[in-house]
Amino acid sequence: MKEPLVSVVMPCYNAAATVERALVSLSAQTYKNVEIVAIDDGSDDETADILAAHAQRDGRISVIRQEHAGIVAALNTGLGAARGELIARMDADDESHAERLARQAAFLAGHPETGVVGCGVKYAGGAEGRGYAEHVRWLNSLQTAEEISLNRFRESPLAHPGVMFWRALVAAHGGYRDGDFPEDYELWLRWLECGVRMASVKEELLVWYDSPRRLSRIDERYRVEAFYRLKAGYLARWLARHNRHHPRVIIGGAGRVTRRRAEVLAEHGVVIEAYADIDRRKIGRRYGMAPVIGMGEIPGAAECFVVPYVGARGAAGAWEQFLKERGFAAGQSYILAS
Repeated sequence: MKEPLVSVVMPCYNAAATVERALVSLSAQTYKNVEIVAIDDGSDDETADILAAHAQRDGRISVIRQEHAGIVAALNTGLGAARGELIARMDADDESHAERLARQAAFLAGHPETGVVGCGVKYAGGAEGRGYAEHVRWLNSLQTAEEISLNRFRESPLAHPGVMFWRALVAAHGGYRDGDFPEDYELWLRWLECGVRMASVKEELLVWYDSPRRLSRIDERYRVEAFYRLKAGYLARWLARHNRHHPRVIIGGAGRVTRRRAEVLAEHGVVIEAYADIDRRKIGRRYGMAPVIGMGEIPGAAECFVVPYVGARGAAGAWEQFLKERGFAAGQSYILAS
């Protein structure tokens, strides 16, 4: 059987310093039924010349040049031009392992119930290594559809430049949206809400560079508050469908940051019954109408729904262990958020 065409969509903006390695890694893919759609988003460096030179050497590369309009416009331009049944994402400053497209296409062919597949990521270092390295370790721990679904409200559960998905999903659920939020995370949350299953192959098939010019570092849409506000709406709707005590929840944690996040959730109609915390200095206080209780005062799993709103991964793990030991089940009587 003929392998389905894979369209690699790669936006480029002033990427002259890195796009060469990205293109070389794509041209070297063992999966051969590929087209590479490079969108030059109005670069004013040598990006256009590099893209043109590679397109002359490899006929599978097509270059679209447009006036600078930003990442979302470039992505949607690429999706509109793509001819493949499968869409693979790639950034102009990363590298794909030679087997990446083959492994992901094989996974989707073997798991037709899955709409999006990511891959393990090798962190190449960069601007602020520790934070990204920790995020990569967390990403690489999520592989099954259940793990990705249950962790979606903590952080973005897939590395955007390392995904592959069926193009039909765009027609069914829409492509990238422009707004005051990270475009990839919004896409995953929206598609997950629509019932799209997402998984990830274990192998590290993408080398992820963290350059100082990465959008997640310099664009206002990727600031922490934008993530909170984006997640809150999707989490509130998820709770309305899965929390049998809706709209009432108990928030795990009572620190200032946790309360600020919970207040955004409350703007969507969620009622905070109480905050639960281990810090005895907080227990007995009230924030708004909600008292702070000790963790041991949390009712049983049949009587409440708990949302541990904790950012530190160690703290999240401690909450999860505590709740499971008390008979709570992820997705049924609690959900992790941050």
